[in-house]
Amino acid sequence: MSESTPKPQAVQSATQPGNVRQKRRKILAVASGGGHWVQLRRLVPAFEGHDVVYVTINDIYKSDVPGEKIYIVNDATRWDRIGSLKLALRILWIVLKERPHAVVSTGAAPGCFAIIFGRFLGAKTVWLDSVANIEQMSMSGMMVKRYSGLWLTQWPHLSTSGGMEDGPECAGKVF
Repeated sequence: MSESTPKPQAVQSATQPGNVRQKRRKILAVASGGGHWVQLRRLVPAFEGHDVVYVTINDIYKSDVPGEKIYIVNDATRWDRIGSLKLALRILWIVLKERPHAVVSTGAAPGCFAIIFGRFLGAKTVWLDSVANIEQMSMSGMMVKRYSGLWLTQWPHLSTSGGMEDGPECAGKVF
């Protein structure tokens, strides 16, 4: 290629100073419905160059990720013990089958189980608590605290730098 011929985008980014070509990794991206799913979808640019497998609770979300691998699981609350057990077993099966390098979740219950099981299997784990949790971290977020390699909030006042002892890190808002 001559100097005047433009390089393809991938070649351009790989050859710019400071860019190191990285091996494609498998990321398990997990979120329940509504705002959790919307926030997870806002993180998609960060997954560029990697293989992403999605897990969510609503079949309609398949249209948001055409051509991508997606698992649909049941949602459950802490009051639904049978549903929670079913969800946990399904998430465990997915994590064992997919063997992701990293698990990223914006919540709630499906992400909680995925973070825990992923960590036990050696995956890097990232929890980004929902922007809706303005006054305190979510229950799921608190449960995954010790299993998250990176534990994040979108609210500075809930973070360690915002004065919360033992709080998550704040890296800004998704919205």
